[in-house]
Amino acid sequence: MFLLKALKDDRGGQVFLFVLAAVLVAVPLLNQLPADNPLHMSTYTITLLGKYLSYALLAVAVDLVWGYLGILSLGHGAFFALGGYAMGMYLMRQIGDRGVYGNPELPDFMVFLNWQELPWFWLGFDQFWFAALMVLLGPGLLAFVFGWLAFRSRVTGVYLSIITQALTYALMLAFFRNEMGFGGNNGLTDFKDILGFSLQADSTRIGLFLASGIALALGYLACRALVVSRLGRVAVAIRDTEDRTRFIGYKTEHVKLAVFTFSAMLAGIAGALYVPQVGIINPGEFAPLNSIEIVIWVAMGGRATLYGAVLGALSVNYAKTWFTAALPELWLFALGGLFILVTLLLPRGIAGLLRRRGTGP
Repeated sequence: MFLLKALKDDRGGQVFLFVLAAVLVAVPLLNQLPADNPLHMSTYTITLLGKYLSYALLAVAVDLVWGYLGILSLGHGAFFALGGYAMGMYLMRQIGDRGVYGNPELPDFMVFLNWQELPWFWLGFDQFWFAALMVLLGPGLLAFVFGWLAFRSRVTGVYLSIITQALTYALMLAFFRNEMGFGGNNGLTDFKDILGFSLQADSTRIGLFLASGIALALGYLACRALVVSRLGRVAVAIRDTEDRTRFIGYKTEHVKLAVFTFSAMLAGIAGALYVPQVGIINPGEFAPLNSIEIVIWVAMGGRATLYGAVLGALSVNYAKTWFTAALPELWLFALGGLFILVTLLLPRGIAGLLRRRGTGP
C-alpha cells in the first residue's frame, strides 16, 4: 500500500517500471526464437542487457545521495567493486578441483603464489548465503565508518567529494597488491558455477538478466519509498539548507549516514549482479574514473528523479558499447561532448526533456 502511494505521483517511475516489466517478459521469449529469425535475441545481447541493468541500479544508488541528499559521491565505484569482489570470492570457491592447479580448497592464484592455506577472510565464501550477506555488509560497513567520520566532522561540498575519490583510489592501490589475497592485477576470473548452475548455460544467463531486472525494480521502489518518507523529506531539506535543518533540531549527520549507507549497499548489490555476467572482477573497478563516469550517467539522465538515473546509465553505456566497437579512439571525446551538451542544453537531463514533453511527472 505504501509503495502504491509512493508511485502515485511518480508518472515517470510508473512508465519505467511498466517498460522494465515488459522487457523482462519479452527478452527471454525472443531468445527462444530460432537463430535465423530477425527477432531472435542472442545470449550475448541478453548478457549485455543484464550488465546495463546492474549499472542502472548503481546509478539509482548514486542519484539517491546526490539528487536527494546533495552529496556528490565520487567513490561509489568502491562500493560497487566491493560487492563484486564478495560475489567473485563465492564464485572462485565453486571452482574446486576443476581449477588449473587442482586444489579444491585454494583458488588457483593462491596456489600459483604458494599460499599454504586459505586466508581467514575467505572462510565462509563457499556458501551463497554468506557471500550474499557480505555483499551488503562489506560496502555498508565501509560506508558507515566513512560516513560517521566525515559527517560528524561536518565535511561537505567539494571536500567530501575529494575524500570519497581518495577512498576509492586507496582501495584500488590496496587491491592491486598480491599479498592482499584478492588476485592482484588479474583479480578474480574464470568462474564456473553459481548455485550449482553453469555460468556458460543460456538459461543461467537469462536467469542473471532477470535477477538484475528484478533487483533494479526493487531498488527503485525502495529508493522511491525512502524519498517520499519523512526521512526522505528531511534529506531534501538537508540538501537545500543543511544549517537551517540542523538548527530546528534534526540530527543531520544521522540522516546523511543512514541514506549514504543504504545507497552503498545498493551499489554492492549492483556489483554482485555485474560480476557473474561479465566473468571478472579486478582492481580496475575501483578506478576513480569509473566513479566519475557514474556521476555523468546521473547528470545526463536527470538528478533527483531516480528513473532519470536509469535512463542515463542505459543510454551512456549503450553509446559506450557502440563507440568502443566502431570508433574506440573517440569514445572519451564523445563522452565529454555529450556531457557538455547536456549541461548546456539539458541541465535537467533526459528526464527534464521528457517532463517538458509531457511524458514525465
